Amino acid sequence: MTYKHPSGEEFGGVIGRTIAESKPWWPEPKMAKGAPNVVIVVLDDSGFAHFGCYGSTIETPNIDRLAAAGLRFTGFHTTALCSPSRACLLTGRNHHAVGMRAISNMDTGFPNMRGAIPRSAATLAEILRDHGHATFAAGKWHLAPMAECTAAGPLHNWPLQRGFDRFYGFLQGETDQFYPELTSDNHFVDTPGTVAEGYHLSEDIVERSMGFIRDSKSLVPERPFFLYLAFGATHSPHQSPQSYLEKYRGRFDAGWDAAREEWFGRQKQFGIVPKDTRLAPHNPGVRPWTALSEKERIFAARLQEAFAAMLSHTDAQIGRLAAFLKQLNLLDDTLFIVMSDNGASQEGGPLGVLDEMRYFNGMREDLEAAVARLDDIGGPNSHSNIPWGWAQAGNTPLKWYKQNTHGGGVRDPLIVHWPAKIGTPGEIRRQFCHAIDLAPTIIDLLNIETPAVVAGVPQMPVHGTSLAPALTDPNAATARTTQYFEMLGHRGIWHRGWKAVTHHDSGTPFDEDKWELYHLDQDFSECDDLAAAEPNRLKEMVELWWAEAERHGVLPLDDRGAAMLFRAAMRPGLPTSRRRFVYYPPISHIVADACPSTARGWTMTVELEHPPVDGDGALIARGSSNSGFVLYVKEGRVKFDYNCFHSHIVVASESRLAAGRHKIAVTVEKSDKTAARAVLLVDGVQVGEGQIANLLRIISSTGMDLGRSLSPINAEYQAPFKYSGRMLEVVFELPTGPQDREIAAQVRAAMTRQ
Repeated sequence: MTYKHPSGEEFGGVIGRTIAESKPWWPEPKMAKGAPNVVIVVLDDSGFAHFGCYGSTIETPNIDRLAAAGLRFTGFHTTALCSPSRACLLTGRNHHAVGMRAISNMDTGFPNMRGAIPRSAATLAEILRDHGHATFAAGKWHLAPMAECTAAGPLHNWPLQRGFDRFYGFLQGETDQFYPELTSDNHFVDTPGTVAEGYHLSEDIVERSMGFIRDSKSLVPERPFFLYLAFGATHSPHQSPQSYLEKYRGRFDAGWDAAREEWFGRQKQFGIVPKDTRLAPHNPGVRPWTALSEKERIFAARLQEAFAAMLSHTDAQIGRLAAFLKQLNLLDDTLFIVMSDNGASQEGGPLGVLDEMRYFNGMREDLEAAVARLDDIGGPNSHSNIPWGWAQAGNTPLKWYKQNTHGGGVRDPLIVHWPAKIGTPGEIRRQFCHAIDLAPTIIDLLNIETPAVVAGVPQMPVHGTSLAPALTDPNAATARTTQYFEMLGHRGIWHRGWKAVTHHDSGTPFDEDKWELYHLDQDFSECDDLAAAEPNRLKEMVELWWAEAERHGVLPLDDRGAAMLFRAAMRPGLPTSRRRFVYYPPISHIVADACPSTARGWTMTVELEHPPVDGDGALIARGSSNSGFVLYVKEGRVKFDYNCFHSHIVVASESRLAAGRHKIAVTVEKSDKTAARAVLLVDGVQVGEGQIANLLRIISSTGMDLGRSLSPINAEYQAPFKYSGRMLEVVFELPTGPQDREIAAQVRAAMTRQ
């Protein structure tokens, strides 16, 4: 008979009146002895063809080596966007059902888009930790409402509160690889190196991952670990060390048409696609390479070089991790998964961009200016993304891109490496599968049960099914028959080898969408539309989509795209749900989604005590060297710089700032739809003004710092450029006037034009 302590512990020893009459007892520790380690490596915006072992000529020898000793899946599907795919991966549930129909920056006011996973869908980390695994996350998170990702929290959707013992990385959907917004566990930290010292985020997160594992295995070697390693690569910005950029010089001068043909041929040679597969035609807006002007070709080739360099650099980091595990005799006892979260990105537009924020502002790239800055591409002074033609090449042989529910958006590479538990190494698996299948597969392989209750919360049904049979049997049947897709209004459904899909134009009534029908088992690249030949089957498939949509919480349909970003700011209780912001420095870094909106102008005032000597430094810095603004003191003069994609408007005082207490203010007032007037004041006296030609709606994905600058906004100073005086108070005030939804509508219209 056990004794129940008031704490609730069931005690298996003996409790007497004295220690002499008692017998101690210790509960068995949660230790998954004999269980394998689990590593999931997630790449971002890497298309179906981008890995060398999936067809491309981009060098990925370490990924290829894992594939040669493991399995490649060619029927693996995702959701077409990052946060939703990661929610599926970590929970085994469909993304709408767990409140993640799009990226976590959004909250539309409906339960299918809250930007956070509910407690009724425990993450893989929560489950494995409860079964004795040490759990580590490194790199990109993007599974918490971004306006909650401040030092004020709430922190309940951050990695440590969702099952991970340790976290090191960034919370946003993207970050600068040289000047990242870093979080360690539950707090923001400074970048541990500089560009001059050779710092790069991908190298940093792998180093930290190895540190987590080294600590764990040194101290409790019998405890297995789960590492979720999510690179910023190959999401924009495409940035890598100079040696990798130089390695690819001239490699893509033949253009995307030649690359697609070569990569397609390699896919057939490798058995990645069936021999009778057809290469999908150009997506709308993709011109033949020969139809581009010389400058367009030069710019596009250099952008692709930066992409390839980043992928190869990331591959090298994956190789470092694999070599580390092998050195510790852990690799063969580790289920090692490499995947991408969606297809190659369309956010570079038809020409590509030096700074991706142009896309989100509906602005086309200035080709002349871009070609003049070719050598910046891939370095800290660019935030580049590839043009549509190169994105479609990355998705070879498929149609469309990330965000779309055709194959180019949702069919992605998946490699499973576990020599002890797979069939013949190097084989290909062709079964249809989805990101929701990975968590059930891992749980199955670890021989544990999916819990009905986690932390007292009853769990919703798991939607995915285990792929474990396919690891040893290439002919293992797919365990389910249906999978729906929906992203930003684009829709699709797979059922027993057939797929119905529609490409939706934002603002068009959903009832006017043209549905296409493909026999996917016989038409890998969705080239032969059978909608006219099989109208009854198409009708049944569309009806099935609506039934699945209702069952999984997809409704209401919403096609506002990036315009939904503005909806999140309207949620009560968030840092952005006000028009006056008062800060008391020093405070932690403020992520972009929690910063005051500057789309319609603003006034910022700094009250400070200026030192008598050495008073230079940043007072308010928002963004990066690619776009942003900074109020700072340099050589005693107060300056304000508004940086619109390297076009700088600088307003400065003539005289030096005297020691003592001052109020420094900047007022930015819109003068028409795009332009604004910036006025700099010191102690209420105007000391300078300037005209901003383009007041950006979305200024940067990098947030704001007070008293320092995470990333240099201009070349006049180096980060962190800390201010040595005392900042007493910083106040932002936003104008009244048009509501955010009107600005959102302008963003949507501009992006549609692009």
